[in-house]
Amino acid sequence: MKWVNVKWKEGTRAGLIQGENVHLTSATDVADLLADLKAAAQSAANGEQVPLKDVQIVQPVLKPRKILGIGLNYAEHAKESVSFITNAAPSVQKWFNKQATAANGPYAKVDLPSVSEQLDYEAEIVAIIGKTGRHVPADRAWELIAGLCCGCDFSVRDWQRASQTMIMGKGFDTHAPFGPFLVTPDEIDDFGAVEVRGYVNGELRQSGHARDMTFSISEQIAHLTAAFTLEPGDVIFTGTPAGVGAGFDPPKWLKAGDRVRVEVSGLGHMENEIVAEKKVTVLN
Repeated sequence: MKWVNVKWKEGTRAGLIQGENVHLTSATDVADLLADLKAAAQSAANGEQVPLKDVQIVQPVLKPRKILGIGLNYAEHAKESVSFITNAAPSVQKWFNKQATAANGPYAKVDLPSVSEQLDYEAEIVAIIGKTGRHVPADRAWELIAGLCCGCDFSVRDWQRASQTMIMGKGFDTHAPFGPFLVTPDEIDDFGAVEVRGYVNGELRQSGHARDMTFSISEQIAHLTAAFTLEPGDVIFTGTPAGVGAGFDPPKWLKAGDRVRVEVSGLGHMENEIVAEKKVTVLN
């Protein structure tokens, strides 16, 4: 199944994609349906149909409670990161969080921060949690996953280096776009063969397969739930292949007007335009 959130009339609606159409449900967020997607699909079959091309797609979980990312999870990316993060591939999983306000749509604009010129891209496979899990063993980890999608872990490298936990450089607003669909795991025949590709202005910069991960998604789930509870709608960025802008000499930082495209086989694609942040003071 492929689930999607779309803008509809005065708000959003969750829907099931069938062919070129989306069957709208009464739910305003796919996250509200994760407890029983099969039952939701049966209900959606009788829902209003609209052409997918006529709706605006937003992220498949509107307001995640947690957005987590694993660092240096592809060996070649770890090697290229020597100059700006570390000098060795990690022997233990390295995690950071992206703020909830970083959540963004798969075709939305992404801010070039007013406080930095070192904006970078990281094309990734994203897992969306569908159940509550704690102390989940690796051999049962996929039971926790509602679906997969594309994502881009935009990173502000100078702010990332300045924080021991990387939290500041990873958590800027708009810097966690994901989507366009939540694709249920049964749609993927061979997850290890799933390929993620990242492009900047049409130039292929990144390419890797899920089998190239140092720590598999199952190992990631087991590690995370050993420490804290994962909840429905939590979003996990599972690592990026080599080819990020910081890995070039000189670095290839993103500029306003650039377009970053992420493609994941079987999961679709997303594309975001970089725009200069409008620095506005907000005090509500």
